[in-house]
Amino acid sequence: MNIESLRAAHCVPRKGKDAGLSATDIDAGLALLPGWQRADQGGEIRKEFRFADYFHTMAFVNAVASIAHREDHHPDLEVHYNRCIVRYSTHDVGGLSLNDLICAAKVEDLRAG
Repeated sequence: MNIESLRAAHCVPRKGKDAGLSATDIDAGLALLPGWQRADQGGEIRKEFRFADYFHTMAFVNAVASIAHREDHHPDLEVHYNRCIVRYSTHDVGGLSLNDLICAAKVEDLRAG
């Protein structure tokens, strides 16, 4: 797994515990995603993004929504005036799947661009 492969990949339906990531795979994926961390006893990953104002925060939220729609994998978002917390997990596997890392990599690209 590398960051380029995550950016290029697309989400597919994943169900059951067998589709979940191992702790080793999660750690390897997080090493590629600066600032992302495990949360909720390891059942989700999260990152807080900061912005100059509400307008820029909402532009980011809309871009994340576009990724979610395109990939059919939807994060939990906590939206504030100048920040947004993005949380990914895959409910159908009861934890984290490759889809979470794929979408986190795509969200990272928003900040890079």
